[in-house]
Amino acid sequence: MSTGVEPGTTIDDRYRVEYLLGSGGMADVYCATDLQLDREVAIKLLYRRFAQDAEFVERFRREASAAAGLQHQHVVSVYDRGEWDGTYYIAMEYLEGRTLKAIINEYGALDSDWSIEMTEQILRAARFAHRRNVIHRDFKPHNVIVDDDGLATVTDFGIARAGASDMTQTGSIMGTAQYLSPEQAQGHSVSEQSDLYSIGVILYEMVTGQVPFDGESAVTIALKHVSEVPTPPCQINPAISPQLQAVIMRALAKDPAQRFANADEFIDALEQARSGVMPAQAPPVAAPAGVGESTAIGMSGHALAAGAAGAAGGAAAVGYANRGDEDEGPGRRWWLFAGGAVIAVALLVLLLLLLKPDQATVPSVVGSEESTAQAVLARAGFKTDSVVKKSDSPKGQVVGQDPPGGEQADKGSTITLTVSDGPVSVVVPSVAGLSASQAQRKLRNAGFTVRTRKQSSDTVPSGDSIETLPPEGTPVDRGSTVTLVVSSGKETVEVPAVVGQNVDDARATLRGAGFGVSVTTAESSSAEGTVLRQDPGAGAKAAKGATIALVVAKKQATTKVPNTVGEDEASAISDIQSAGFTVSVDRVDVTEESQDGTVVSQNPSGGSAPSGSTVTIGVGRYRPPPAGGARLRSWRR
Repeated sequence: MSTGVEPGTTIDDRYRVEYLLGSGGMADVYCATDLQLDREVAIKLLYRRFAQDAEFVERFRREASAAAGLQHQHVVSVYDRGEWDGTYYIAMEYLEGRTLKAIINEYGALDSDWSIEMTEQILRAARFAHRRNVIHRDFKPHNVIVDDDGLATVTDFGIARAGASDMTQTGSIMGTAQYLSPEQAQGHSVSEQSDLYSIGVILYEMVTGQVPFDGESAVTIALKHVSEVPTPPCQINPAISPQLQAVIMRALAKDPAQRFANADEFIDALEQARSGVMPAQAPPVAAPAGVGESTAIGMSGHALAAGAAGAAGGAAAVGYANRGDEDEGPGRRWWLFAGGAVIAVALLVLLLLLLKPDQATVPSVVGSEESTAQAVLARAGFKTDSVVKKSDSPKGQVVGQDPPGGEQADKGSTITLTVSDGPVSVVVPSVAGLSASQAQRKLRNAGFTVRTRKQSSDTVPSGDSIETLPPEGTPVDRGSTVTLVVSSGKETVEVPAVVGQNVDDARATLRGAGFGVSVTTAESSSAEGTVLRQDPGAGAKAAKGATIALVVAKKQATTKVPNTVGEDEASAISDIQSAGFTVSVDRVDVTEESQDGTVVSQNPSGGSAPSGSTVTIGVGRYRPPPAGGARLRSWRR
């Protein structure tokens, strides 16, 4: 099913594919480089098997249209869309981080305070969309990206649209079963409260590690959303406070009217729960009466079934009225009147249908120039009205239309075009003194896409921000890419080998490599001025400008050696050490008792020697000759 695009492929002569980020039910998502604006983007590419399916293409188009008009800190930015190689693509903001679903899968039940913070960020995104009459319809943790700083961004507006009507596939409402609201599961119209229910499911899953309803099939799960009460979260995770549980259970009320009225009310309740205050008492969550396996779950024929039931009821009423003579008097006249009313209503409906204006398919003109879009719509029989707004698109380009392309509308009706007034200009903020993550967040909050680049610095600590390109204070279009230059610390250089060189040559070599030099001397038998040691050693990495310590040979001092032959051992050692030498003692066998304990030899025995060098003395040890008068030759032990 994969689109199978190889790294290095250029999509639409603009987006160079770098690598695959992930795959979903209808598209692959690639990390790519926008060659025109030199920024990283995410490219969502529709599977080719769906490119000929009008409903999938419409869903894909809706995603771009719905999200393109939402510029918010917690909503993914959509930059572009188009056709390429027999399929369709959307270019959007590249987000670093992990999905909230991956975090839940790794850690299970999450901390309540962290879960509340995540939920509030998601609710801010929902609030922003709802105020612009956009219902997301598919809130789930898979569609929430969390970066290293804990910033949540909502993605995938693939089934979002303005207004309250539904978009269905044959036999089912689009969406993910575990997160569907009861009204979505039944194929009813959705509202803000439908999104709030799905966000309540996300919160339930964060604090318990599991969804409230699961099953072997989507239909089974959908039925549970409609008819079953979720297990109270504290029965799964006792660490959940009663206050937070009350908020969750209200968000999961079956009746939309019993849920929070809007995202602001939901956020306020979460803040109360965080503070230990019990929120306003929520209505009890109860299963609606009479719901069972026969309930129409997300069927496109749901309304038709209801209409058929109404028609059957009307026929029964007429049949009762035609029972003739069985009931005379006022009762009979009443039923005759009721039957006549039903017939009158039916005739009125028929008349309205006959008088209904001709309809036509609205052409899709998003991405066209305003004048071109007006001409296309005029040819199709529609009037146009334009509203202007700032956007990332070029000035004069149509960035939205209502009704959207592909829908049916009355001929002669007005299509409202949203026309770009050009990108909003934003001043690049200062990042001085900020860490890389702090600077990235500040720039993203200002509306920029951020690319980072490492650069060595002698003054800025590693991991801190050096500057931005363009520099701070520069007015730049919102959505443009700003390069953040981050310090990698001082530049490191390999230390050259200078041991054995003359000190002057060693200094020149090290300074040429960018190092400072310090020199100490040590007496050595090596030629004076020769480098004996270096620290750091050859081949090591050191910061440019660091000091390399050298130990250099100097001429050894000499001292007159005292001659201690004939002295006793203790006197000889004292004399030699006093002269600045060390002493080594050898024992020499002697046959004359007068030589016992006396120095009989010394090396060197006179002259001068380097201070601190060793003087060896031979001290006599008396050995009487063996019986018979034989004399033994002296020997050393």
